Amino acid sequence: MQQTVQCISPVDASLYAERPVAAEKELENAFAAARRAQQEWKRVPVGERARYCARAVDAMLAMADAIAPEISWQMGRPVRFAGSELKGFEERARHMIGVAESALADVTPELKPGFTRFVRREPLGIVFTIAPWNYPYLTAVNSVIPALMAGNAVVLKHSRQTLLAGERFQKAFDAAGLPGGLFQNLVLTHEQTHNIISSGFTDLVCFTGSLAGGASMEKSAAGQFIPLGLELGGKDPAYVRADAELDFTVENLVDGAFFNSGQSCCAIERIYVHHDLHDRFVDGFADLTRRYVLGDPLDAATSLGPMVNANAANFVRAQIDSALGAGAKAHIDEAAFPPSKAGTPYLAPQVLTGVDHQMAVMREESFGPVVGIMGVSGDEEAIALMNDSPFGLTASVWTGDEDAARQIGERIDTGTFFMNRCDYLDPALAWTGTGDSGRGCSLSSIGYEHLTRPKSFHLRAHEIG
Repeated sequence: MQQTVQCISPVDASLYAERPVAAEKELENAFAAARRAQQEWKRVPVGERARYCARAVDAMLAMADAIAPEISWQMGRPVRFAGSELKGFEERARHMIGVAESALADVTPELKPGFTRFVRREPLGIVFTIAPWNYPYLTAVNSVIPALMAGNAVVLKHSRQTLLAGERFQKAFDAAGLPGGLFQNLVLTHEQTHNIISSGFTDLVCFTGSLAGGASMEKSAAGQFIPLGLELGGKDPAYVRADAELDFTVENLVDGAFFNSGQSCCAIERIYVHHDLHDRFVDGFADLTRRYVLGDPLDAATSLGPMVNANAANFVRAQIDSALGAGAKAHIDEAAFPPSKAGTPYLAPQVLTGVDHQMAVMREESFGPVVGIMGVSGDEEAIALMNDSPFGLTASVWTGDEDAARQIGERIDTGTFFMNRCDYLDPALAWTGTGDSGRGCSLSSIGYEHLTRPKSFHLRAHEIG
């Protein structure tokens, strides 16, 4: 009997989708077809590649009405917010298409008489994208579109939790008329994924997922000498200075902490507030958090859906219980969120004070609807605490003083530093991290450097006489 992969919906624990795993011969044929197609594709002008990719984006957007409820059923995000994912998908895709011509242009040094010199950006070959469930379109597009624009072929392996997202990508590229073999969506087991990486099938791996998953990618790639792009999560901090505009800051940080049930690599997971604002900030933050409606994500009234599965929710519950046992204070009454129940994916949001860096909730990635808030005396203490983490994906400061923000940002170990913003990817800026948040870079013109290799041309004129 052929092995299958199942998507169990967090909405009601039902079997939502089931697909057969690719047979070994099918897998081999897919990569052979990708290799052949890429040899032709790399010679296609960038402008023509752009037309194919733009048509694929249009085709994806045309499926928006079907995609929104699929996202809710597959991973639990409220349907009222599902449309925002495709808006972000479009923003990133169109930006990367738009900057490709200049980003991929030859690099020419100063003129040298008698010589023609330039550096060309050559595609790597086959890019293997391993995409996660939490933002199934936003995360995958970071590598899929620019990889194709750079002249590569792409094989996509999507999470079992969001099987239909991979199929939507395939339908979009098929509708765009992309030459066969250039983009392929495969349903794979973890073992097959390991074998693809360890057996030389691919020339670049783009993985978004857990720290443990990233370590597994490195083991699989050992000895293959292929680059890895690893986005592995975060424990993203926010610092609220004494001069922050309180209502604006509270509103944005509550959303940054609890959107998508906190299941975002760049969600706000810890907040440091100047003592002058601390009590008022906590009161406002907790009050706004209590206004969330936890429930069926297919209900338009729901603003907080279930987590992806019961195990993920129980992990967060354990962090909360451990913190409370060590002296933290909970500001949200779970009873006010009736669907929240142990052993289910439905989990009430929680706001904790009285926390410290001895607690797991302030040190380990939660990836769920909980945030710890600590009071600080000023910039120096805040900077020290923000840097006290093995992760470094994003960090934010909330202030009316841009000069102070710049100075703080220069001292924070992070991939992206925000002032008065959080939980957002600007496609014009490099998306990267430090420490356990991973390595490599996507988005912006810099992202194209990781999807190509430099090839130098050094041509000397023939001297006559």
